[in-house]
Amino acid sequence: MAILTVRTVPDPVLRQKSKPVQVFNASLRKLVEDMVETMFSSDGVGIAAPQVGVLERVIIACETGKPGDEQVFVNPVISARSGEEAGTEGCLSVPGVSGDVKRAASVTLKAQNLEGGHVRLKANGFFARILQHEIDHLDGILFIDRVESPQKAETANPL
Repeated sequence: MAILTVRTVPDPVLRQKSKPVQVFNASLRKLVEDMVETMFSSDGVGIAAPQVGVLERVIIACETGKPGDEQVFVNPVISARSGEEAGTEGCLSVPGVSGDVKRAASVTLKAQNLEGGHVRLKANGFFARILQHEIDHLDGILFIDRVESPQKAETANPL
């Protein structure tokens, strides 16, 4: 495993749309392993492939922030949203900034796992926020595009 360089604004890769993963192989598994290591080494709870310079639709989410609790989603799509809640977000790719963002309180996610199998889950609260934040990265959207009131981060939890 390796710690990858996290791309930060204004790196243009962060504004590009990612392509769906077509091939589920050892290369994809290696990318995911490296992304997980990179996320935890940066004290993050989520990371998307574009943040490490790879324009593929892969995200990692870990609500607890503890190694071993992370979940991998390939080609994720939010198929349903409900409710709304505001919460403070930060981002590994936008260091030193946090802000309040309104997001759906609950989402239904459809994705694939590392073997290409289909998964579906319902997420609420903080986990739903992480998923929405990371999927935004796959479409070239940063949390600062949605923030209501940016501020300097003191103890922001980077997604």
